[in-house]
Amino acid sequence: MSHKKVQRTDPLTLSLPPVGVDSHAHLAGSEFDADREEVLARAAACGVARIGNIFLEPAAFDEQKRLFDDHPEVFFVLGIHPCEGQTCDKAALEHMRQAFAEEPRLRAVGEIGLDFYWDDCPKELQYQAFQQQLDLARELAKPVVIHCRNAEEEALALLEARGFADYPLLWHCFGGAPALARRIVRNGWHLSIPGPVSYPANAALREAVAVIPDDRLLLETDSPYLSPVPWRGKRNEPAFTVFTVRQMAEARGVSPEELWQLCGDNARRFFGLE
Repeated sequence: MSHKKVQRTDPLTLSLPPVGVDSHAHLAGSEFDADREEVLARAAACGVARIGNIFLEPAAFDEQKRLFDDHPEVFFVLGIHPCEGQTCDKAALEHMRQAFAEEPRLRAVGEIGLDFYWDDCPKELQYQAFQQQLDLARELAKPVVIHCRNAEEEALALLEARGFADYPLLWHCFGGAPALARRIVRNGWHLSIPGPVSYPANAALREAVAVIPDDRLLLETDSPYLSPVPWRGKRNEPAFTVFTVRQMAEARGVSPEELWQLCGDNARRFFGLE
């Protein structure tokens, strides 16, 4: 039985104006060691003007930030991922506090939150790490980038109880239905949409994209994960936002160029980028 070959469209053939922002990527990972410079050049050629690189713990930030010394278009987000919540002690928090004081490219605390899909960290330690980093973000007056997997009600309840409504907060890698999107929006928060919006089975996510207000919508890759169609199953990279934005634009009934500008402007405003 033969299998139909997937047609892998070159993202450069779908280039957009140089105003796009990939709000969430992990470009310091070993997946990009062989061709990181080419990946960044391809992103720029496709119209991605800024990229948010996420560092999942302070030591990684210290070791890897040098990878972007020649790339001022890359801004930084630093936090302790919930699956590493057991490492969020007093020393780690002080390390983060110092990093934010010294590095102006650090624009937000994240990705932080709750992850009940994996069993890497006990729930009570995840809650503790989440709350401590929320407090740190408030102290530093920095936006927050949320990671939430299989814990939406728990994360929302914690954020609402701690008075984070209307705080600058971005729900990274949103994959839910319209009802969840509306609750996030009611709290005054933003949502970032990844490549799976292009997957045929994700009709509910496309419906959610259609109801998110213009000023709350961002775009991301979560590279190297979650590649959009037609690159599903392959390594993701910032250039592939040109595919994701087209699926989002179709769901909203607007042009890709219009939505590209809109999401880029929202990201610049949220992260305080020039």
